[in-house]
Amino acid sequence: MSEGTPSLQRPATRAARLSAIEQALATHIITSQSQLSKILIDEGIAVTQATLSRDLDEMHAVKTRLQDGTVAYAVARGAAPAAEGDEVGQRGEAQMARVLSGLVTSVAAARNLVVVHTPSGAAQYVASVIDKQPLDGVFGTIAGDDTVMVICADDDAAASRSDWLLTLASK
Repeated sequence: MSEGTPSLQRPATRAARLSAIEQALATHIITSQSQLSKILIDEGIAVTQATLSRDLDEMHAVKTRLQDGTVAYAVARGAAPAAEGDEVGQRGEAQMARVLSGLVTSVAAARNLVVVHTPSGAAQYVASVIDKQPLDGVFGTIAGDDTVMVICADDDAAASRSDWLLTLASK
C-alpha cells in the first residue's frame, strides 16, 4: 500500500485469521502453506503450521491445477483463484453484473466513498456481493435499507469504482 493509505488492521482472533486466509487465497496464487504463512506474517498474524493446516481444512481449501499448470490453493466454492492481475475475474464480474443490473438504481462518488442506491430492502444483499470480491482500493461496505456506502482508499479509487459499478449495473 502507498504511504498515507490506511492499512487494514485485524484483531488477534480466529475469525480475523480465517478472514485473512480467505482474502489471501482470493487475491494471491498460494502454492504452499509456508507462502501463505509469510503473507499472514506480513499482515501481523503469526500462525503455526498445524493451525494453518486445520484452518485450510475447515475452510475446505483444496489444491487445484490452474490453467497455466500451477497447483495452488483455492476455497472449494467451485471457483478457482483469480489469475495474477485478474482482480475479480470474468466469472466473478459476470455474477456481479447479473445481481447489480437488477438491483442498482444509481451510483455516485463522493470523495473516497461510493454511494449505491437500491430498491428498498436490497442494500444488504448488494453490499455482500461487493464485499465478497477482492477489489483494489475498497476497504468494505456499509448498508442500510436502500443505500450502500462503499469505503475506498482515496478519491481516485472511489471515482474508478463508481464508474466500474455503474458499468456492471448497466449490463
